[in-house]
Amino acid sequence: MLPSLGKTLIVIGILLAVVGLILTFAEKIPWLGRLPGDIVVKRENFTFYFPLATSIIISIVITLLFWLMGRR
Repeated sequence: MLPSLGKTLIVIGILLAVVGLILTFAEKIPWLGRLPGDIVVKRENFTFYFPLATSIIISIVITLLFWLMGRR
């Protein structure tokens, strides 16, 4: 049981590091957060932003990564 817990913690750590890198360099990726399916509502004193398409693409990528790791 402990070796599987260790592997799980390593995978979670790697995923956190990847997410941290993406958040750090997100400004340098021009299309991230500005896809055609993202919702932006701008008013005088209010801006609502919901990255729907970006969230779906990130979800698909993470799902594929977990699926590939699960096959091993």
